Formats: sequence, structure tokens, C-alpha cells
Amino acid sequence: MSNGTRSRGTKVARLIDEYDLSGTGAQLEAAWTGETGERTSLRDLADEFNERLLEVTLREADVSPHEVDITGTYESLREGSSSERTRARRRLEREGVDVETLSNDFVTHQAVHTYLRKDREASLPERDGDVVERKTETIEKLQGRVAVVTESTIESLVSAGEHDHADYDVLVDVRAICSKCGSNHSIGELLRQGGCGCTTSSEYE
Repeated sequence: MSNGTRSRGTKVARLIDEYDLSGTGAQLEAAWTGETGERTSLRDLADEFNERLLEVTLREADVSPHEVDITGTYESLREGSSSERTRARRRLEREGVDVETLSNDFVTHQAVHTYLRKDREASLPERDGDVVERKTETIEKLQGRVAVVTESTIESLVSAGEHDHADYDVLVDVRAICSKCGSNHSIGELLRQGGCGCTTSSEYE
């Protein structure tokens, strides 16, 4: 485990301070890296973190979390139908909760990832890196195989008089373009670095 947070630049780090969630950073890191058992996904960690924000907000409004279905209310706010979101918001507003501020404080899985990598300097266990390397090498070998087959096809067509010549450099480059930030990466680069690292601007507010 890393030695705690080094700076307070990310959204998650700021919220840990503002909501007085001492110890949460270490818990997030341990769960993500699998220090105490199976690893928890970033999406699940984001949901758990957001539910903690809701719980603290209710306590500050003098509402016992036992009186409210924390998970159900959170799911209604984030993924419920229009009517479910409306009912959840009205219930919280009656309890004196600033729902707009709370909703804006909810974090994404990208924000959790940024916090763990940037503030806590956390990384996944080496065994996960081995899996990534093996899968990346498999793709790169397939790229090489496609290039060889293509070159062979051109040569055979030249021999059959169906193509003009075989003097071509065949390049096979599988690339991935992020739909969020538009960055363009070779698949090997993308997999080895664990993604493109793009985040929403709100994560640094």
C-alpha cells in the first residue's frame, strides 16, 4: 500500500476532505488492488463511494441512515426512471438535503481511477500486468500473422499474373480511438498503459 495521499488535486481527494471520510482512501486502494481479497471494480468503488456521500449528507441533515434505503435511493437518483428519480429527490429535499449539490458531488469510475493513480500512486498487482502483457502479445502476434498472410497473397497474385508487382511494405496497425476524448492509440500502447487516462474536467475542480 502507498503512503497515503500526496496532494489534494482530484475530485475524490477533495470530497474525502470535505465529507470527512478519513480512511476511505486506504479502503479504496485496498479494494482496487485486492490487498484483502478479490479486487473490486472501479465502477463498484464509485458506487460505494457515492453511497457514503449520501449517508454522510443524511447524517448532517439529522436523518438516521437507517430510516432511508441508502442503496435504493442512490440507484434511483443515478439510474432510476424519471418518476423514481423525482420521488427520491423529493424525499431527500423534504429532509433538508441539497440534492443538486449532492448529485454534482457523485463521482465516476474514471474519477476514482484518477485518484488512486494520481493521489495515492496505487497500481495493480504485478500478476495483473502479466495478464495484460500476454493478451497484448497475442494481439501483436496476430497483427504479424496478418501481415505475413497479406504479403504471401500479393506474391501469389503476382505469380498468377493478377497483380503488377510484390514490392510493397505491408503494415498492420490495430488502433483504438477513445469515444470520450478522441485520443488515438496503438492497441499495444493502450493496453499496456491501462487506458488513455482521459477524465472529465470536473474531476479536477
